Amino acid sequence: MAIATILSRAQHGMEAPEVRVEVDIANGLPALALVGLPETVVKESKDRVRAAIANSNFELPSGRITVNLAPADLPKEGGRFDLPIAVGILVASGQLQTKEVTNCEFYGELSLSGELRPVVGALPAALRASYAGNAVVLPRGNAVEASLVRSCSIATATHLLEVCGHLSGARPLEFICGGITRAASRTLADIGDVRGQAHAKRALEIAAAGEHSLLLIGPPGTGKSMLAQRLPGILPPMTEVEALEAAAVRSIAGRGFSLDEWGVRPFRNPHHTASGVALVGGGSHPRPGEISLAHNGVLFLDELPEFDRRVLEVLREPLETGTITVSRAARQAEFPARFQLVTAMNPCSCGYLGDATGKCRCTVEQVRRYRAKISGPLLDRLDLHVEVPRVAPEDLRAGQSSNECSAIVALRVSAARELQLTRQGKANARLNNVEVDRYCAPDPQGRVILERAMQRFALSARAYHRILKVSRSIADLESETKICVKHISEAIGLRRLDRATK
Repeated sequence: MAIATILSRAQHGMEAPEVRVEVDIANGLPALALVGLPETVVKESKDRVRAAIANSNFELPSGRITVNLAPADLPKEGGRFDLPIAVGILVASGQLQTKEVTNCEFYGELSLSGELRPVVGALPAALRASYAGNAVVLPRGNAVEASLVRSCSIATATHLLEVCGHLSGARPLEFICGGITRAASRTLADIGDVRGQAHAKRALEIAAAGEHSLLLIGPPGTGKSMLAQRLPGILPPMTEVEALEAAAVRSIAGRGFSLDEWGVRPFRNPHHTASGVALVGGGSHPRPGEISLAHNGVLFLDELPEFDRRVLEVLREPLETGTITVSRAARQAEFPARFQLVTAMNPCSCGYLGDATGKCRCTVEQVRRYRAKISGPLLDRLDLHVEVPRVAPEDLRAGQSSNECSAIVALRVSAARELQLTRQGKANARLNNVEVDRYCAPDPQGRVILERAMQRFALSARAYHRILKVSRSIADLESETKICVKHISEAIGLRRLDRATK
């Protein structure tokens, strides 16, 4: 009997390398051998495939069946290879006479009855298939995420018999071309809901304009979390590439996808008891963590000092590089992690240091120990440190009509971001030191102010460059080409902890 070759794809980090499922049926005692570095779940596919073929009114060949997953040195995991293995056996045994498998890729987990179940990572696989010019057949449960890929030819099925009917020509499946044409219907929280806090809302707008990281400091109940939750609503709309990247991370993490989330920037808010692995990703088969799930969106860490210090330290490299590499003894995977970090903390352990109520009884040493939970290098990487004081009663009584809504603020933010993309091709927070010297040079008086601040507050070189980036964002919001004294002064004023700890 002839050898059958069926195309599929594995999942390795964000990549989906091609796998050729080769099936050979030879004379000998009945046996089904699976080779090509399969993990346990893939090895168990032998029993699922055997039952699915029998329960779909086909016969499992009586000879020796050898299934090779090539390339042999690439680890294979998950149930995605059930469908291509079953199709390969039926084609190799002559039960399916077809030539429709040449430029078509198959993914899907089989139940014992032959029903198709969705698989993890269908979106990256469909993306790579479209680059290769191949069509895709997959379970109906993966239809939404696969349809996000423009120009990818997709067919879905619910049962092995439907796939076989298509391959035999008896009942062809309908192929559609991917590509989302409608925007998400999800409503985001509005910044107009926040009463008072003009200074904090101004800092939030600056952070959104330049993609800067932000630390909110204030007593309990002053609106720190409320402000952070409204950041996605004033950020510029996602491009199609950014939306695909965010959806691909969700697909690999097994979180599924809804069309209501298409084009909506992620907002991740892990609890302070989260481990390092939960935050950056990991496992024996590396999976993305919270920082990757926040890719092209916002990562909010509330009660920052309550996080384990070792957990916080893992954020330092992703903040600089925008990627995270998860290394294991035999495997290494790289995930995107270009997120906007927003954090919140109380000024002391009781939460009321400097509050007008005078409730705080913390000693200087207690305050120092509380703030020492956040390392200096991490604090230095946060662009803005902003106080969020108690809201005055008259501001609470004021109507919502006195506040700007997110739509108005988002227009200014989008205009500032357009200036940055036209001038330098990236947000201000992503500029390297050479680009800072080129695009963020202040006027002579502004440089004098900045140098005096460096000497007085003993600022680091990193803080120096971050102040210049924030100044550039403030100037962009005002559509000014030059960075002046007022921009530098405001940027310095938005780094409260640099002044408070010196």
